[in-house]
Amino acid sequence: VWPDRQRMPNVLLIGPTNNGKSMIIEKFRRAHPAVSLPDREQIPVLCMQMPPDPAPARFYLAMLAALGTPIRPRSRVHELEQQAISLLRATGVRMLIIDELHNVLAGRDNVRREFLNLLRFLGNELRIPLVGVGTREAYLAIRSDAQLENRFHPMTLPIWTNDIDTRSLLASFTASFPLRAPSHLTSAEMTDYLLTRCEGTIGELATLLTAAAVTAIEAGEEAITSQVLTQTAYSGPTERRRHFERHLA
Repeated sequence: VWPDRQRMPNVLLIGPTNNGKSMIIEKFRRAHPAVSLPDREQIPVLCMQMPPDPAPARFYLAMLAALGTPIRPRSRVHELEQQAISLLRATGVRMLIIDELHNVLAGRDNVRREFLNLLRFLGNELRIPLVGVGTREAYLAIRSDAQLENRFHPMTLPIWTNDIDTRSLLASFTASFPLRAPSHLTSAEMTDYLLTRCEGTIGELATLLTAAAVTAIEAGEEAITSQVLTQTAYSGPTERRRHFERHLA
């Protein structure tokens, strides 16, 4: 709903992998769904994924795929660009969200610079907010261009710590599992244990607690307890990495 102006506010959502970034933007997209009008499709929020390399042609192809449009084979970059911009305007896109933006760093220096220029061009041409989503490497990529760095406001999703927000999160997990007995997961000691074992990301925490709920049911406990967690077959990211490296040695 930001008023139209030359330089729209952009956001860079940064956080470690498996910590809820993609879920946040998906929830935002569902809150602003596409609407089918008699003569066209209206798409207020367009979410797309950054291709594995930052070549402009691949980026525009990914954008057109997200728009659900047929793609002309062997189209040149400027043709893809014109088609994408025309469709973004025709469908009334008010915000463009680019997930996995850290893939920008996968390209060669000249290709990377070309893509960063493309982002600046899109912001100027369309006058809509751009939202980049990725790991710390996405911020490093944007920071390499002084003009883009000034346009993107960084927001971070930090690792979860033992605070009231995390305990509230654990309480919501407890309420969601179909266990017959209550699971007491919000004490300071239990919170510390869970965060240490899952290394503080929400995705790993969900994996650990889901596995623990299955273990509780199979063991007839019907609650996630310290004993159940000890019996749960779960390895954190560092433990999995070490296991993989041992097998490579």
